[in-house]
Amino acid sequence: MTRPCHDAEAGCLYVVSTPIGNLDDISRRAIQVLQEVDWVAAEDTRHSQGLMQQLGISPRLISCHDHNEQQRAPDLVARLADGESGALISDAGTPLVSDPGYRLVRACQDAGVTVVPIPGASALLAALAVAGQPSDRFLFEGFPPAKGAARERVLERLAAADVTTIVYEAPHRVLSLLEALAPKVAPERELTLCRELTKRFETVRRGPVAEVLEWVRADKDQQRGELVLVLGPAPQSDLLSERDRALARALLEELPLSRAARVLAAHTGLKRQALYNYLETVDS
Repeated sequence: MTRPCHDAEAGCLYVVSTPIGNLDDISRRAIQVLQEVDWVAAEDTRHSQGLMQQLGISPRLISCHDHNEQQRAPDLVARLADGESGALISDAGTPLVSDPGYRLVRACQDAGVTVVPIPGASALLAALAVAGQPSDRFLFEGFPPAKGAARERVLERLAAADVTTIVYEAPHRVLSLLEALAPKVAPERELTLCRELTKRFETVRRGPVAEVLEWVRADKDQQRGELVLVLGPAPQSDLLSERDRALARALLEELPLSRAARVLAAHTGLKRQALYNYLETVDS
């Protein structure tokens, strides 16, 4: 059983996971902590107020989001150091997973304030569990940039990733993301679209990227709600962008295979062994 935070000698910050849809997914421990703390730092206090009402509790809510976290952290840390207890929540799921909060956590740790996780629902892990994609290793890219060169760089990383890769995407941008991704990957490359996880209209569909694209294009309902995309690992033909494939060929003309793989790994950030295996096929 969790010791009440206000019994901690110098205060305590709990990082509390809340439901991503189904209210029953919140743990008893999370409810207990939210009942006992002196305050709850919330990403959107209006949204969180509704959750607290559903849970039948009424903690003091303090706004803590991307735009004010840096300024608010010192005051919250001071409260904790004075013996108050607090909790950090996001709008849904586990805080700090594409949500604010790491600055507050770091400030607490730097001040010697104890930070305790209260695990629970996470759209990231829920999607990975039902995606039907390899899960021994995976990469999380969060929300891709909305446009421009930064978005293109993320798409190139997705296309080249040799591990399962997970992204969140806004519903009004999911179609454009799939349209941009489809030409960059091999025809057999699979993607799982997870929508509205744990909610009434939960949808999970796996198939080749082009097939999922056509499905989303034909059904506007799939362009609504909370979305998680899980892209399977790239085959060797997808490992590098066209520009990096040209670089690989140039390196092989000048360097031994192992050295070329090392240089290419430093340039791309990909695993040297995966690049070595790829370069063997080019070299042959």
